[in-house]
Parts: sequence; C-alpha cells; structure tokens
Amino acid sequence: MIKRLSLVMLAFVTFVAVLPPAQAARPGFVFPDICCYYNGAVVRTVVPPAAFPNEGRDNFYVVMGQSIFGVVAVAPGAPGYHGGHWKFHSVTWNVAAYPLTSESAILSAAAAGDVSVVRNAANDFLCPIQH
Repeated sequence: MIKRLSLVMLAFVTFVAVLPPAQAARPGFVFPDICCYYNGAVVRTVVPPAAFPNEGRDNFYVVMGQSIFGVVAVAPGAPGYHGGHWKFHSVTWNVAAYPLTSESAILSAAAAGDVSVVRNAANDFLCPIQH
C-alpha cells in the first residue's frame, strides 16, 4: 500500500513539474527597460506588466507623441505608492506636443486645454517600478 502511494505521489510530482507556469495576461503594450517619468526623473520597470482591468489605484498616464510615453503619479518611497497597481489614463494633444514628465505637468496642461485626459479602466495593469 505504501509503495503504491509512493508511486502515485511520484507520478503526481512529475506531472506538476512539467506543467508550464501560469502567467497573467499582459496588456497591449510592454515597456522597454526605461518605463516612465516620475516628477521629471526616469524610472524603470521591475517585471513585465500584467493586465488587471478595473483594479488600478495609482495614476499612470500614456502621453502620445513622447519617446518615453509613460508618466507615473507616485513611485516607491512616495506616500500612496501601492506597488505598481496603475490606473490607466490616455493623454492626447490639442496643441503641438511638448514634454510632460510629471503628473502635475499633465494636470496643468489639461487645465490649460493643451491636452485631453481620458480614464480607461479596462487598461489598468500591475507593474512595479524602481525609482
């Protein structure tokens, strides 16, 4: 009986060992080593992003027309950073583009009518960053 149980356990462990690892769905974009701006400084990702629709907590802006298109509102060490659970916002230009490298710059540009900011909860994602 113990020999049979040992064989069943060995078969189970072997089966589990050859299964491919589970992976979270990725959003429609993947960052290079340099990810985003945070208050004018460039930050980078730690791991590839994983899609988490409708689960974002911290603001993430995608500014069209910039080579580094991501702008984050918080980073590790800042009050309110939640480990990279990002609320996705699309930023489009209403005037000729100029660099936006912080949340405050984006909000100022929006208040001036230079950009439009649209929240898209379906694109929320998880991606920790390093500052």
